[in-house]
Amino acid sequence: MNLFNWLFNRPAVEQLDPAQVHTLAFQSPRPYLLDVRTPQEYKLKHINGAELIPLEELSAKMTRLPKARKIICICESGSRSRVASRRLAAQGYQVANMRGGMAGWAHAKLPVKTGMGK
Repeated sequence: MNLFNWLFNRPAVEQLDPAQVHTLAFQSPRPYLLDVRTPQEYKLKHINGAELIPLEELSAKMTRLPKARKIICICESGSRSRVASRRLAAQGYQVANMRGGMAGWAHAKLPVKTGMGK
């Protein structure tokens, strides 16, 4: 693949801010919240109900993800989740990226959970 195709032919991914994700998390059908940070980051704070699959494990575990449900990718700043969301979109998943990540979530004073349990 040449650089032009790589830059301009990537799937467009919906960008959601933390407040939008918080609202969607309580609607039906509930989106699948995918946290792609490290286990250490997840343990410090995460969104209640978010599943942890670190970005470096995503390719190997992608088949576990639901194709019939919107997946919202989450990381600390929005960068790793953007990479994850593009990978998933390229494979046909319904996906969105939470822009601003958990830093934006915390800045908005939205609720977090600690520990390894979802």
